[in-house]
Amino acid sequence: MTTRFGVFVPQGWKMDLAQIADPIEQWEAMTAVAQRADEQSWDSIWLFDHFHTVPEPSDNTTFECWSATAALARDTKRVNIGQMVGCNGYRNPSLYAKIASTVDVASHGRLYAGIGAGWYEHEWKAYGYEWTEVPERMAAFREATEIIYKMWTEDKPVYNGKYYSIDAPINEPKGVRKPHPSFWIGGGGPKVTLKLVAQYADAANIGGGKPELFKEKADILRGHCQKLGRDYDEIIKSTNFNVFPIDKGDDPQKATERAKGPIKRDHFDRDNIIGTEDEIADRVEAVLEAGADYVIFYVPGVAYDLDLLDRVEQIAKRFA
Repeated sequence: MTTRFGVFVPQGWKMDLAQIADPIEQWEAMTAVAQRADEQSWDSIWLFDHFHTVPEPSDNTTFECWSATAALARDTKRVNIGQMVGCNGYRNPSLYAKIASTVDVASHGRLYAGIGAGWYEHEWKAYGYEWTEVPERMAAFREATEIIYKMWTEDKPVYNGKYYSIDAPINEPKGVRKPHPSFWIGGGGPKVTLKLVAQYADAANIGGGKPELFKEKADILRGHCQKLGRDYDEIIKSTNFNVFPIDKGDDPQKATERAKGPIKRDHFDRDNIIGTEDEIADRVEAVLEAGADYVIFYVPGVAYDLDLLDRVEQIAKRFA
């Protein structure tokens, strides 16, 4: 499978719009990155499905994921648009399926519909969603995934589960991409998440960017595929990196301090690369050798400096 690349737009979740005061200008900064990516060679742009900022909830802007997805679908022409990943707890799965179907049409079939179990406890409670322990969240996630798939592939499906039920809903149109909107499941849980990928997904997002961890999770996914009779090679295996390119000889700390907009260690709390294009490329190559075939970059500061996107695109082009 050919290696493809995506990039996150600055949505506010990682405090990446905090230096822009006006919300309209914040929105336009996000749109400008999406449109630049649309003009370049990127396969996709991505948003986070969150309501409050990280690493701590703050009063700063975080644009809602699906509203932004729909709007960016109309602001771009070519690039695919996804969520990494949609939080199951925030929308009834049948509603999620309906929203995704609509956005797939609005984008002319460019939707990458992402789903995961969710994890940001503070956010759930603040918005009035019931916070449950991991086993219950995962059980609900399993049912939701089945319902979403049914809503896209069956007419008037019926499902009676412990957490969710549907009674012959009409979902028309189901989307325009065939056989259904591209379905991305995020997470590396070996017993539930990766099995759901083998059963239903077009793509897995195994976050982490660490080759040894990626290989371990990919081998588990391969095992599920073998048991279920699914072709492992037809599933996209993606991972994420936080990257900030610097020039050779630059001090990483000073380089990020000079950058436009806030670039804090919190942006690089895991899987981060602050380095030259060659150093970033080496890390990408390592995870590709471990089995990844899709890489998604988060680039702090890109809302204030579109040249950063240009530099990271050149890295991606090395693997095209």
